[in-house]
Amino acid sequence: MARNSERDMFSAEIVNRGIESSGPNAGSLTFSVRVRRRLPDFLQSVNLKYVKLGYHYLINHGIYLFTIPLLLVVFSAEVGSLSKEDLWKKLWEDASYDLASVLASFAVFVFTLSVYFMSKPRPIYLIDFACYRPEDELKVSREQYIELASKSGKFDEESLAFQKRILMSSGIGDETYIPKAVVSSTTNTATMKEGRAEASTVMFGALDELFEKTGIRPKDIGILVVNCSIFNPTPSLSAMIINHYKMRGNILSYNLGGMGCSAGIIGVDLARDILQSNPNNYAVVVSTEMVGFNWYQGKERSMLIPNCFFRMGCSALLLSNRRFDYNRAKYRLEHIVRTHKGADDRSFRCVYQEEDDQKFKGLKISKDLIEIGGDALKTNITTLGPLVLPFSEQLLFFATLVWRHLFGGKSDGNSSPSMKKPYIPNYKLAFEHFCVHAASKPILDELQRNLELSEKNMEASRMTLHRFGNTSSSSIWYELAYMEAKERVRRGDRVWQLAFGSGFKCNSVVWLSMKRVNKPSRNNPWLDCINRYPVSLN
Repeated sequence: MARNSERDMFSAEIVNRGIESSGPNAGSLTFSVRVRRRLPDFLQSVNLKYVKLGYHYLINHGIYLFTIPLLLVVFSAEVGSLSKEDLWKKLWEDASYDLASVLASFAVFVFTLSVYFMSKPRPIYLIDFACYRPEDELKVSREQYIELASKSGKFDEESLAFQKRILMSSGIGDETYIPKAVVSSTTNTATMKEGRAEASTVMFGALDELFEKTGIRPKDIGILVVNCSIFNPTPSLSAMIINHYKMRGNILSYNLGGMGCSAGIIGVDLARDILQSNPNNYAVVVSTEMVGFNWYQGKERSMLIPNCFFRMGCSALLLSNRRFDYNRAKYRLEHIVRTHKGADDRSFRCVYQEEDDQKFKGLKISKDLIEIGGDALKTNITTLGPLVLPFSEQLLFFATLVWRHLFGGKSDGNSSPSMKKPYIPNYKLAFEHFCVHAASKPILDELQRNLELSEKNMEASRMTLHRFGNTSSSSIWYELAYMEAKERVRRGDRVWQLAFGSGFKCNSVVWLSMKRVNKPSRNNPWLDCINRYPVSLN
């Protein structure tokens, strides 16, 4: 059994490596067998404490859903037992009112109502969002990438061959964007100057579109949150934006650095908390990553992987807590669940920025990334489940979970096979749309298998990876833009955005669509190519 369990953690595939150009097998068609570590089957081993945490969130925020209907039922039963004459008599003839009693009762009523509305969290609306699409001159196909990398003279033949193999099986297409000067230059281009130039291009491009779409002036923004993991200059990126748009002096600005591909959801969470304590305000969240500044030019294979996947991109979204924005908002924020596994050393170091033996700076990707990511994802979705799953799914899931914790270790032949086998919740009943961080094809494959999602559920993620590559924390917004361009988002639909990144962190955010989103006529990164998608990735 132990051997079978260990074997199930790996998958194998035969890869066609083409015709051998040199060596004893020159001119022959060659193949290789690639063995990968799968995502752990996280839905088979759920920790009960995370389910309890999810129910704790549900009870804290849903107390009124249980108490108010109960009070209404009791009141209706009491009133329903009286005839119209008895009710009138009880109200006026049997009651002896005085002014002090009436005023005291009214004061208690007003006080209770005030406490309720003051303690109730303000709804947070997503007015609109924008995703930057770079100029066509920055498009780089996979073959062009290898050609430019070869011309730079920074990589030996083995490093180039490794990058080519990664690219061809990555799920990335031939129209992603990258600073060509960074790839082809024979000198070090990972400079502050290049970083600032790229940051200005992508951030201002996304923000210009956002302000144009929403009609909001930069001076109307009261809160600004910017997240970029690798590039963190002084003055900060948020200060660059404030300076460029001449924003007001009392703006609350925050700059999140080093938080990986899941930092976009962290930025939304931070903006939500600030909006709760600052009524009638707008918040802008900018998510991006600087590809050129972290360009690795060494030979360490684990540090060459980010070169193959990460591409230019940036998203900007406008949040509001103004109640009169209800009618113009696209989405309402429902839930945010964050998971951090940084206490574990392996998780902490699985995505790690460091220098190699030649003192070249880069991002090192651990071979245990998929396993660690699966563990973080297991924790996150187990906490999220009680907040979003239908009651029938929660009941089945919770019942089988408790049964396995109480009797899982006993070999009772009379035990029901259905109770021995863990019940996998159907998350397709909780959400209409899925935006899973477009990290890489192998990760998307394993997530689809474990969550039992359909090709339609994963379409936005796969097409975003193909068209734009891994744009880090902004990828989940390119995916939502894809769904809007396809006119799939309708009023009442629930959208699940799931992202994971260094630390190790896994974060979820759930949105409720406030209206049917029609196909945009402009300011959507997919408009020039949406009719070509989805494409076959076989």
